[in-house]
Amino acid sequence: MKLVTYQHQGTVSIGKVEGDQVIDLPRNDPDLPPTMMALLQAGPDAMTRARAVRGKHAVALSEVTLLAPLPNPSKFLAIGMNYRKHVAEAASVGVQTPPTQVWFNKQVSCINGPFGDVHLPAVSNQLDYEVELCVVIGQRCRHVSRDAASSVIAGYMVCNDVSVRDWQLATQTMTIGKSFDTCGPTGPWIVTPDEIGDPLALRLQLWVNGELRQDDVTDSMIHNIHDQIAHLSTAFTLEPGDLLATGTPSGVGVAMSPPVYLKVGDVMRAEIEGIGAIENRIVAEPV
Repeated sequence: MKLVTYQHQGTVSIGKVEGDQVIDLPRNDPDLPPTMMALLQAGPDAMTRARAVRGKHAVALSEVTLLAPLPNPSKFLAIGMNYRKHVAEAASVGVQTPPTQVWFNKQVSCINGPFGDVHLPAVSNQLDYEVELCVVIGQRCRHVSRDAASSVIAGYMVCNDVSVRDWQLATQTMTIGKSFDTCGPTGPWIVTPDEIGDPLALRLQLWVNGELRQDDVTDSMIHNIHDQIAHLSTAFTLEPGDLLATGTPSGVGVAMSPPVYLKVGDVMRAEIEGIGAIENRIVAEPV
């Protein structure tokens, strides 16, 4: 399934995309929850009901506004330095290779829709892009083994870990520079694992104004998604709807010589094979 949160004629609901239509889930089956978070929290039985939904309550995909599939997760975590070539380019600008997985928080207030504008902060001109595969956790879990990690995944999205580099590098936690408002575009939908195939063999790409900047495959991760879930769940409980941004490949603007940062009017397009694409324009931050 391709699960969406969408707005149509002023009403926000959840649905699934089939062909060129969005089939509304709670309108066709009133026993289903009205939000994506509640759907995930309802567990496997609710997902089975969602798969079975057929009905007259549908609308053309072209007539809806797709919103962030999960606008209110309890956690939005991201791993740094997790693609081999990205580690190499980071070393070229003086960033040391970490000896273990390095995680940071993106505050959930940064979440943006798949086609929403991204603000160039008034306090910085060092805005940068990072296409990433985003894992959506589907069940409450702790101490998940690497072999069992796939069983706790509800689906996958495209994520752009937009970063304010000077603020990111000012502190070891990186959190503030990764969490400016609008700097977490996700979507365009959550694709369930049965439609993905092998998540460790997906091509991910990012363009700026039509110029290809990033191009790699998820097999190039140093710590793959199963290792990541095992590592995180050793420390704390993962909850339904938690988001894990799994690292970005090489080609980021900060590593260019000289660095090339995003500016007002630029358009980023991030795409992952088997999932889809998100596209976001840079605009001046309203002040």
